[in-house]
Amino acid sequence: MLKGTSGKILRVDLTRGTIETQQIDEEFYRLYPGGKALAAYFLLRELPKGTEPFSPENILILANGVLTGAPFSTATRFTAVARSPLTLGFGESEAGGFWGPELKMAGWEAIIIKGRAPRPVYLWIQNDQVEIRDALDLWGQEPEFVQNKIREIHNDKLIRVLQIGIAGENLVRYAAIENELCHFNGRTGMGAVMGSKNLRAVAVRGNSKYLDWANDPKPIAALGRNLAKRVKEHPRSWDLQDKGTISLVESLNAAGMLPTRNFRQGVFDQVDKVKWAAYEKQLLTARGSCYACAIRCKREVALDDRYQVSHAYGGPEYETVDGFGPNCGIDDLQAIAKANELVNRYGLDSISCSATIAFAMECFEHDLIGLKETGGIDLRFGNASAMITMVDRIAKRQGLGDLLAEGTRRAAEVIGGDAKHFAIQVKGQELAMHDPRGKAGVGLGYAINEAGADHLTAPHDTMVIDPESIGYKAAIPLGVQVVPARELSERKVSNYAVLENWTSAGKVMGICFFGPAPRSFIGLDELVGALRAATGWDVSIDEILQIGERATNLARAFNVREGFTRKDDKLPERMFAPLENGVLQGVAILKSDFERTMTQLYVRKGWDPETGAPTRERLRALNIDWVADLLGL
Repeated sequence: MLKGTSGKILRVDLTRGTIETQQIDEEFYRLYPGGKALAAYFLLRELPKGTEPFSPENILILANGVLTGAPFSTATRFTAVARSPLTLGFGESEAGGFWGPELKMAGWEAIIIKGRAPRPVYLWIQNDQVEIRDALDLWGQEPEFVQNKIREIHNDKLIRVLQIGIAGENLVRYAAIENELCHFNGRTGMGAVMGSKNLRAVAVRGNSKYLDWANDPKPIAALGRNLAKRVKEHPRSWDLQDKGTISLVESLNAAGMLPTRNFRQGVFDQVDKVKWAAYEKQLLTARGSCYACAIRCKREVALDDRYQVSHAYGGPEYETVDGFGPNCGIDDLQAIAKANELVNRYGLDSISCSATIAFAMECFEHDLIGLKETGGIDLRFGNASAMITMVDRIAKRQGLGDLLAEGTRRAAEVIGGDAKHFAIQVKGQELAMHDPRGKAGVGLGYAINEAGADHLTAPHDTMVIDPESIGYKAAIPLGVQVVPARELSERKVSNYAVLENWTSAGKVMGICFFGPAPRSFIGLDELVGALRAATGWDVSIDEILQIGERATNLARAFNVREGFTRKDDKLPERMFAPLENGVLQGVAILKSDFERTMTQLYVRKGWDPETGAPTRERLRALNIDWVADLLGL
């Protein structure tokens, strides 16, 4: 008998207007226990090869982790998966907030959405009652209006609303999905897939307040109490509660690896204007959180000054502050806060949006585009008003914004010339605001990740470089070694591989990146105990690592089937060019070292180093032989 889950999957066909329930058994669930693993299984099994991302045949899967909704900090995440319109590969993005736990309380583990509605609709779920409802009057409206309207229609202020904005409606290739207006499945364009299906929102209300956490809920309840107390004692969780992720602006700048002016530089000379002290003084109004999480890492802001900024859409986090700030050469925190509000109001991935604007700024400064293309906008680094205008035009696909809505890779192909050198992307997805010239393992993750450049594939190198650090000591049970951050070697490969499996397992379990060691304050043994209590399974760290590895191999197999090979696992050429300033001035990744280390990583992972495809032997060891048959290996 399944524990910790209903085992129920909701299937919705928007073309036919049908709703069905699928029940999974324990044998299946132990192999694919939620989140990334469950979603990757169904995408690979059911999506025909070569399906166009915006066609009705694309499948959008929303899948909870096995621990999503458990009453302890960071157990909040769910996964959105489809074929990505940005990369044309495996599209994946996780989000926290409140929607995932609410779906769990309504009795559902995942939703598989196919087809396209003939007119705008939203999905209404109240426990086992599910309806496809008309949303014509919600289409084109702002998310705050949509959320309030759905709650008004159903007379319940606690309904959790997952939705897109106008960027998703307009099929911007990096459109996001949002819940509660400030929690985002940001990456790989899942919002555009949702928009292509004429699906504006998925609203959920569950009434099951006590989930069946195996035979004894006491261990999970005790973990929740212990973690709530530990937040202020553990340096990493306390820093997140106090400053959110904004403290990274100052620390990465000091280390010479704060992406600045489209990754040309690692130090921003006006950093004092955008670091935490300035943020706290000028913007901060409150600290927000996700379901049952004591960390409260979300910043809330509001402005009534040079820019009007609503508190409804949350505050900018590190990626957004650096992306719209130093990486665009901008030192105006108010403008950055306004850009954050706009990307959240429109439903855009702040990383890809800001990186695409930085790309356009460099193209402008090199005369690859001019005032004619920009519509008279002086799109230079440092021009805050130009940056804000471009966010608006991208979401609405107006003027140059229509091209930039396609992402940097496609835009560079149209612009031509040296534009391709300014497109800082992998597999079509723009780099997050972490420079692999300072953290080599992050570069390995950017290159090899099936979804393109993603900074959450594994804990970063800096967490395990000091044998006396909290992070390293907490990760010892995983078998990690102390390795310098910039070293590319077999030792780095060994660290990366195990940490990638651990992080992937977190996505399967529904655990936030800010929860488990080595990143933060939940011990490895505690997470093992929580999974045992939730499922009744006698799992070990090794089995959890295998769960994560299985999920990654399923996603990799999807890309292999769609034609991706080793040649797609590469970094932008700029990463092989020296940084222009700061303590890492002159530092670059040596391409021969990178290629050698990538070969070692393929071998370590059991993948063919020539093609990048998983071997039949590795897939058999992971109990997914059927994938080898599907790929013809």
